[in-house]
Amino acid sequence: MAASTEIRVPGERPLLVGAGISAVGIGMYVPFSLVFFHHVTGLSFAAVGLVLTATGLAGLAFMPMAGSAVDRFGARRVNLALYAMRSLGFALYPFADSLPAFAAVALVTALADRSFPVAQQSLIGEVARGGARDRLQASLRALQNAGMGAGAMIVSGVLALWGTGAFGYTAYANALAFAVAGLLVSRVRPVRDAQSASAKRPPAGYRMVLRDRPFLGLTAANFLMALGYAALSVLFPLYIATWLHGPDSLTGAAFTVNTVMCAGIGVLVAGRVRRSGARRTRSAALGALLFAAAFVGQIVLGTVRPGQGATLVALLAVVVLYTLGELVHSPSGGALSVSAAPEAVRGRYLATYQLSYSLATALAPSLFTALLSVDGRLPWALLTLTAAGAALALVRLERHLPAEAVRAEPPVAVAGAQPRDGATPAAA
Repeated sequence: MAASTEIRVPGERPLLVGAGISAVGIGMYVPFSLVFFHHVTGLSFAAVGLVLTATGLAGLAFMPMAGSAVDRFGARRVNLALYAMRSLGFALYPFADSLPAFAAVALVTALADRSFPVAQQSLIGEVARGGARDRLQASLRALQNAGMGAGAMIVSGVLALWGTGAFGYTAYANALAFAVAGLLVSRVRPVRDAQSASAKRPPAGYRMVLRDRPFLGLTAANFLMALGYAALSVLFPLYIATWLHGPDSLTGAAFTVNTVMCAGIGVLVAGRVRRSGARRTRSAALGALLFAAAFVGQIVLGTVRPGQGATLVALLAVVVLYTLGELVHSPSGGALSVSAAPEAVRGRYLATYQLSYSLATALAPSLFTALLSVDGRLPWALLTLTAAGAALALVRLERHLPAEAVRAEPPVAVAGAQPRDGATPAAA
């Protein structure tokens, strides 16, 4: 009975509630981003698209500076600053009715949006230890999916009642959501222990990250996985429309199944994985193999091409398998990256790790469309290889990563464990 009781970490509730509220705000504009900003600012779709692309790339360049700021000022302070930037940006969007004004506001919010995962992941490392990190990862992902789904439903209802003129009010609602989330996170207090107290001053900057070959390997493995994560939003709709020749409702059904599963059973699945005692590297590898199996299923579906009813059933089965892979991989992979990063330079490490997601997201549209134009099964074949490669890499990296990163609850006798290449063994 005691094994099933999990103690909450200090500040866990405001952290989770804040993340859920901010996710509602994100859900109110992300599914409609081009339309949202077009109606809020009055600018053309082409101008909005150009500005969003340019500011998104600028946000990528800003991520290393955000990592340095986390190491210098602490994840909580940077987290609060980013919430404030996002709140201010959305409050100003209705007044940004010229191209320069929109570009300036969009730049502020893009810098904050791109850097936020670095600060949030670092904050998990500051407030939780051991298996609590995995649990927080799973809870945050579930709340973010639920919040984004709720936000999309809210804005859809608002638009149905009041039309596109209501987009301006949703901008203010976003600003309020980010402000409230920031107030909640301000109540979070990082864990202070002897290890964190002795690791205040970073011994080196990004040179230390670039010398850490195991962590770079972990980042490369995550890039391979991140291509698979991008498939749901980029490849699924194109594949359904151009290769399976299915209705657009299939895309909506796939997204709904994924969102409901992530929000509804994400914490349950992650808890089962965590209580099984599986090493984080191996549970993350299992998630990667489930991804690969789902991608093989897409190849089979694209080869057989059954009737519309059978296609719907088969596609939803593939989405269920894909989502299970996501639910198994995400908490373990996230906690693995947080725990593998040395505390003194955690921000820089996680900024490097998060770049793997950003680069995959930037590369996915052109890569998938190019392969799809040759054969609809080709991008799935590539994703099968990348997911399997990620699984293999995670298992091979296991003995090179710190024991406290590989295991959510390291064994007591870790003094003889092989330290990270170039790292100093932790005191017992």
